[in-house]
Amino acid sequence: MRNFTTQVGRALLTFMFVVSLGTAAVYAQTTISGTVTDKETQETLVGVNIIVKGKVIGTITDLEGGFSLNVAQQPPFTLVFSMVGYTPFEIEISEANTSNLKVELAEQTMLGQEVVVSASRVEESILQSPVSIEKMDILAIRDTPSDTYYKAIANLKGVDVTSSSINFQIINARGFNSTGNTRFVQLTDGMDTQAPALNFPIGNLNGPSELDVESVEFIPGAASALYGPNAFNGILLVNSKSPFEYQGLSAFYKQGFNHFGGTAGEPTSPQPMYEGSIRFAKAFNNKWAFKINGSFMQAEDWYGTDQTDLAASTQGDLPFNPGANKVHVFGDEVSNNIGLLRNVGAVQQIAQSLGIGGYLGSIPDQIVSRTGYDERYLVDYGAKNYKVNGALHYRISDRSELSYTLNYGAGTSVYTGAQRYSLKNFEITQHKLELRGSNYFLRGYTTRENSGESFIADLTGVNINSMWKDNSTWFVEYALGYMGALAQQGVAPGAPGTTDQQANAHGAARGIAEQGRYEPGSLEFENASKEVRSKFIPEGSLFNDKSRMYMAEGQYDFREEIDFMDLQVGGQYRVYELRSNGTIFADVEGNEITISEYGAFVQAGKKVWNDKLKISGSLRYDKNENFEGQLSPRISGVLTQKNHNIRLSYQTGFRMPTTQGQHIDLNVVSARLIGGLPYYREKYDIFTNAFTMASVEQYVAKVGSGTSPVAPEATALLQPATAEDFPELGPEQVKSIEVGYKSLLNNNKIMIDFAYYYNIYNNFITQNAVRKAPGPVYPNPANGDQLAINAVNAPTLLTPITTPGSENTFQTYTNFTGGSVKAHGAAFGITFNLVKSYTLSGNYNYNKLLSSPAEGFLNDFNTPEHKGNIVFGNRRLTKNLGFNVAWRYQTEFRWESSFARGDVPAVSNFDAQLSYKVSSIKSILKLGGSNILNNRYIYNFGGPTIGAIYYISITFDELLN
Repeated sequence: MRNFTTQVGRALLTFMFVVSLGTAAVYAQTTISGTVTDKETQETLVGVNIIVKGKVIGTITDLEGGFSLNVAQQPPFTLVFSMVGYTPFEIEISEANTSNLKVELAEQTMLGQEVVVSASRVEESILQSPVSIEKMDILAIRDTPSDTYYKAIANLKGVDVTSSSINFQIINARGFNSTGNTRFVQLTDGMDTQAPALNFPIGNLNGPSELDVESVEFIPGAASALYGPNAFNGILLVNSKSPFEYQGLSAFYKQGFNHFGGTAGEPTSPQPMYEGSIRFAKAFNNKWAFKINGSFMQAEDWYGTDQTDLAASTQGDLPFNPGANKVHVFGDEVSNNIGLLRNVGAVQQIAQSLGIGGYLGSIPDQIVSRTGYDERYLVDYGAKNYKVNGALHYRISDRSELSYTLNYGAGTSVYTGAQRYSLKNFEITQHKLELRGSNYFLRGYTTRENSGESFIADLTGVNINSMWKDNSTWFVEYALGYMGALAQQGVAPGAPGTTDQQANAHGAARGIAEQGRYEPGSLEFENASKEVRSKFIPEGSLFNDKSRMYMAEGQYDFREEIDFMDLQVGGQYRVYELRSNGTIFADVEGNEITISEYGAFVQAGKKVWNDKLKISGSLRYDKNENFEGQLSPRISGVLTQKNHNIRLSYQTGFRMPTTQGQHIDLNVVSARLIGGLPYYREKYDIFTNAFTMASVEQYVAKVGSGTSPVAPEATALLQPATAEDFPELGPEQVKSIEVGYKSLLNNNKIMIDFAYYYNIYNNFITQNAVRKAPGPVYPNPANGDQLAINAVNAPTLLTPITTPGSENTFQTYTNFTGGSVKAHGAAFGITFNLVKSYTLSGNYNYNKLLSSPAEGFLNDFNTPEHKGNIVFGNRRLTKNLGFNVAWRYQTEFRWESSFARGDVPAVSNFDAQLSYKVSSIKSILKLGGSNILNNRYIYNFGGPTIGAIYYISITFDELLN
């Protein structure tokens, strides 16, 4: 594998070199110089971008507003002057040497002038995009009221956000949201930001700092026809600043505080937050340029404090559940049916010696869990993020540019997956080599992750309990304590006792079993925790993951060869190299796991009907080595009549099963997660003596209500699990129809945008579980032969067996084949440019699941039905003063995941900022806050409780006008 990737890298370099030789022709030199000023104030403008139209060559204005540009071409040609906040200006150069050129830029007051590239992978007006698209430019990023620009993406139309940590947000669109969103793609300067072992974007943990972001483009909906696998619910493109176009020094520092009015289990006083970054870029002779960015953040993370009991059993009429499995308590996942101990010889012998043998028959068939530890004692809440981003660019000619990019991120965070994971001192690094011209690009990059000291919080709690007292001893002591307590209360031997007597017996039993337990904060607890987190899974809770991804891709635009239509082609090749050393996958020594996939697309477009209607279509083919190939067509039309634009599109999307969906092999205490490939089902023989988890949960609830485990009314609920219930894993597809309208009204001072979508999902990827019972293998499940349910094996179905190698519960990835899953929704946005530079914008979003998978399958739509945002601001309230206020609201909705299922309450909060420009030192002071009213909320069930953040920041930028 390593030799292969080396050969690919060499081939890529050779190709780039050959292409560069072909483009490095020698032309005569033309020199242009001059100044750029504000048309109204006549002040010189710093950092105006100046490029030769149709080429990569260009420059920027200096601190005095001047520029000088050498072009290896004889006139005529066109220069394009652009700057965020100003209307672009073009001028034709007709003389070989032009000096003292005077250019005036007018402040842009019209809406809808943005140019986007993500919708069609070519530049086009945002008004004429064939699909819904949102964009944040430099000014929107600078003026965001949120505490980070990345969190401000939540204000865009159609965006859903989840949060596992203060520095780990996940973006989604149009339903089926999750804390690890494998249905969404995020690109930073063309690089996929997914972690190879996770297959979902990691937010902004290794992306550019606020100082280096030029724009953010967001497309909700399927985009696989152009971007390939997993661009299923949408795509986010983060574009950083070119060192040629944005030169000089800039720096930023923010001081904030959070944890105001914390609830039980949280800090009792506000906690400080720190964030800072620095950027420097420099160009030499308009040939070489480089940039370097460094940034850091540190904060006390949001806490997980939810004590909701996830256990399904009601445990009869008891006032509490002795088998509780609480959301943010870890160690209580280990449970047992204490009724099983009635037949254990050691328990019988000890009970007889204690004189309570007659109470063996009083032990109820009830599930009891071990006492867990609150999350705050197990997770590292010291959130940190350190990033280094750099790039070196070389302009081979006026038509091509070669660059190397490095993105490095490290730190500490918390991630919610099947369990709560403490990502401590992780690292993720990306290296990219790219050759880019005005009509093509070719890039190769690699993503390398290092789990550092990351560990599973749930497993840490389980193992600390086991180090203190093994599970068998603990449950035996609990059962003996329970019998002794009944005897002390005068319950007749063999009688169950009243509900109150049973409750008292459970309390006394837990107290006896817990004597000498490691208490949080004690030296014994800290030593045990440290030891558990220092050992790799399965002996401890520590990950050992160094997985990698390699990607090569390219695109060519035939606009210079073909003028009667638009035509683009592109392709990519990707390899995953899974290196978890047995802590996530079954990639132990000698069992290397790799996954390769490739894809290619062609896109064509043409304007007809006097250029009023643009029709475009694309077709893409992708193949993963483990699955059949996938075709993804898209066809769209945009009708433009003056400022009115009506769009209609039909597009398809697909997502390959993730690396974990294919190859995971991990004990997560409540079950063993296994990949959906046939190998893992055969390895664990999951269909022998197995029952569907949905039926087992019904059975457990029935027994918990007081019914005997072998009673016919209970056992009749159990449904055997067969291969037909768990189809072999394959790609998931979506067919999407979208209609939209975008228009400028009232002299271009009002922009409205509306979109409606209807999605049909087939082969829906989900997860389902089985629980196995001991007993002889029954002859032929396909013929309906079933395992006989008896007093020995029936009670074992009441609780998961967690011992590695002896598990009875398996959760696997599969496809739902019981029909299509359907959803639809709409989004409406409106923006006003008001008098005196005031702006007002708002959007409303509607998403509804019309049909869902069958019972037992995860219904993880996880999206509020109604959601809206309103943003009001003025960046020029006075010459130096500006403000921005954002209000966000979403309705209550149901959240389902493999970690937890429950309701997420409605969310309503305000963000606000007040900024002041200090021109003398080219700086902006900013005072603001996120969730300024400190309304406590969660984005996802099982996630942390989020409160207010208040901050003050200062940004220095040499390009600040």
